[in-house]
Amino acid sequence: MSMEKINAAIAGAGFIGPVHLEALRRLGVNVTGILGCDADESESARRAHGLPRAYSNYDEILEDDRVHSVHLAVPNVLHYEMAKKALLAGKHVLCEKPLAMNSLESAELVELARSKRLAAGVCYNVRFYPLNLEAQAMARRGDLGEIFLINGSYVQDWLFYETDYNWRVLADQGGALRAVADIGTHWMDLVQTVTGRAVEAVFADLHTVHKTRKRPKGEVETFTGKLASEKETEPVSISTEDYGAVLLRFQGGARGSLYVSQVTAGRKNCIRYEISGSKCALAWDSESPNQLWIGRRSQPNQNLIRDPALMSNETRKFTNYPGGHNEGFPDTFKQCFRAFYEAIALGDSAADPLYPTFQAGHREVILCEAIIQSHNEQKWINI
Repeated sequence: MSMEKINAAIAGAGFIGPVHLEALRRLGVNVTGILGCDADESESARRAHGLPRAYSNYDEILEDDRVHSVHLAVPNVLHYEMAKKALLAGKHVLCEKPLAMNSLESAELVELARSKRLAAGVCYNVRFYPLNLEAQAMARRGDLGEIFLINGSYVQDWLFYETDYNWRVLADQGGALRAVADIGTHWMDLVQTVTGRAVEAVFADLHTVHKTRKRPKGEVETFTGKLASEKETEPVSISTEDYGAVLLRFQGGARGSLYVSQVTAGRKNCIRYEISGSKCALAWDSESPNQLWIGRRSQPNQNLIRDPALMSNETRKFTNYPGGHNEGFPDTFKQCFRAFYEAIALGDSAADPLYPTFQAGHREVILCEAIIQSHNEQKWINI
């Protein structure tokens, strides 16, 4: 089956659902329709995006024989149940992170996808910035040498004020971890993918800056709180963390650290890493995503500018524009979905796919559980 003959449906019409839609259209994947939180939102999204159908409930998607794959862009607490139903209905699944609320659920989904021989991915899109793929190719070639250190951060400011509110801050909707699970898992997936080194142990410290937030009477879409007009509010207690710091031990002996924050003023969506190897170091920053810094001890440092003519063969297919024509956040979804749908088109679910699989999502859920345990017990936890 060619990519152009694959039909996808999207569950979720908030911030990230339309991002999926745009990326799918750019790839040439047909989108049959969209499902919002209710019939009105579904119809509003259908009209806004020129889609053929507004689904009134999830069962309508699963019963639609035209639909080959389902994209889940819904609150975290719904991921497990909706992914399971889609797999049982014979649909491929591309799920936003986290894959599930706990590792028992995520392990079940991994096994179910394997038994059904269906493509099952988690949207860790950050690994698909072209220069992150190039860093991965460099590590695989041995250009970095032995990996010594892996450090970095992921910081935002969209929850800076106590009046900033979204369902993600609630443990029963997003999970016991928030900043680490929501953005920290992107970083952990990224550096483990780039280096090929899995995290083996963690030591964590978590902190909630705003232990009470002011919830508007009426839901707030992700990242739009600062744009909302003044509304009547009510206080709500918050147990999820605004900040987290994690010491990491990696396979092969490398050491590292991660800090995440959603209350750092001025940082809208900033991911950084620095990887220190025995031959060179690499550094990348999502606010300058088309540059990869290469540090050397006895030679001049380099700044590799994203240019398919200067990149590895395995990276070039995920770089669609010439040097000097920047690629950014929306392009990472397109490239992630390209890897996903090429796997579907090949029809070989047993092959080692390029896209982040349910197994990768399961790994991140396990890491989150270890991080919570480490914080609660104030000790190193082995994975």
